[in-house]
Amino acid sequence: MIRFGTGGWRAQLCDEFTFFNVRKVAHAISASVKENPDFGAASADYLAWIGAGKRSPVPVVVVGYDSRFLSEDFAHEVAAVFALDGIKTIISSSDAPTPAVAAAVLARRAVGGFVITASQSPAQMSGIKWLPFWGGAATPAVTEDIERRVDLLGAHTVKTMSLDRSLRESWVETVDLRPGYFKQLCSLLDVKAIKRARLKVAVDAMHGTTRGYMRPLLESLGVEVAGLHEKRDVLFGGRAPEPSPESLGELAQAMARKRLGLGLACDGDGDRFGILDAGGRWIPPNEVLALALEHLVANRGMKGKVARSVMTSHFVDAVAKSHGLDARETPVGFKFIGDLLRTGQFVLGGEESGGLSIRGHTPDKDGLLACLLMLELAAYERKPLAAVRDRLFKRVGAFHHAREDFAMTRPRQIQELEERLRVRPPLDLAGGSVWRIDQSDGFKFILRDGSWLGLRSSGTEQAFRLYAEAHDPKKLSALVASGKKLLQGRL
Repeated sequence: MIRFGTGGWRAQLCDEFTFFNVRKVAHAISASVKENPDFGAASADYLAWIGAGKRSPVPVVVVGYDSRFLSEDFAHEVAAVFALDGIKTIISSSDAPTPAVAAAVLARRAVGGFVITASQSPAQMSGIKWLPFWGGAATPAVTEDIERRVDLLGAHTVKTMSLDRSLRESWVETVDLRPGYFKQLCSLLDVKAIKRARLKVAVDAMHGTTRGYMRPLLESLGVEVAGLHEKRDVLFGGRAPEPSPESLGELAQAMARKRLGLGLACDGDGDRFGILDAGGRWIPPNEVLALALEHLVANRGMKGKVARSVMTSHFVDAVAKSHGLDARETPVGFKFIGDLLRTGQFVLGGEESGGLSIRGHTPDKDGLLACLLMLELAAYERKPLAAVRDRLFKRVGAFHHAREDFAMTRPRQIQELEERLRVRPPLDLAGGSVWRIDQSDGFKFILRDGSWLGLRSSGTEQAFRLYAEAHDPKKLSALVASGKKLLQGRL
């Protein structure tokens, strides 16, 4: 059964993720594009808002793919389906970050972007992301429509147009997405400040799609780059292409060897980021979001509201409040943040899993943009990111946070846990009374001192996630311990 989660549809290669199923999804999307009114008048309104002209009478879809096994073959098969369905395809000439596809959707006035990617998942997985006309993650209404159409196809075999014919009749066009994407990113940056700083950084592409993007862009900005894992490896060096503290050890070593003060990394499809500070110290995404907001407001003079997901640090709220800005909380999933960014009222939106975007950019997470903002912050401040963070702590208070994932192996284990938390929620945690319980997405137990414990099931894996935040490390450890007892049924 094909179902879209918070990160699109993902499945194991050669098991559920097959050419047969990918063709079905492509055909369902082409039918949705041509029939669903969400792609009609509403799209014209949004194109007017971003200053674009009228769309071509022939629907256009931008197709991209990551560096996984068979990704380009799946992408070309998608184009073959669209061609027979009367939809023109702009297909990337090489593996490309999902944010580059999103930018091309807007620049090309396309009806959407179809990306073959499993993002940060292990090599044996692949997946599909559908980015509607606004260049952001599809909303539940859109994905539910696609799922229904796929279900109706059943075992039906979807026909395709031959590649030779699709090229001959101009249904498929191969394009390098880099120039347009680079231009878009540079329009959001203080390019002169970055060039003046003449920074030296280390970059880990993790064998993913940023291998052909990060270094060329940074070098065009006058940055000296020491690159790691820039060759295609469909096994990602034997590890999942996720920029976590555990996976960036080689990046930290390269920084120490070359005495570099900043390390930048992105996941397999370039929509999530990982940042290492001077000494190879990991800067958690929660802190990166707060640093980015402080930089955009204090150094760049930008104003507007801020959006974050429910399990993201309140550090962002504190920085926003210090500048007289409002903060909005959303369910987990960047599609909800993207909806707010599309209004033009929000200066920044982000989530603790490494997603960030800002006003004027695509309303979807962009790991390269986050890396560039930290680079720009370093160019402005000329000091370690931790020093800027500590300065913020003195102004708005300290925030310490944690996240741990727990695999659920037994059938119905997730449902049983959710039912138990719903029926018998804890009233006391870590020596303090629970002041409020937020069940908008999972369970968030908020204490009177502002500390909190969050528990929710993953949208992409058979797992439960524990989140916690407190103003001091001891309270944080106590909350984490309480959360583990809750998951084990001991509290």
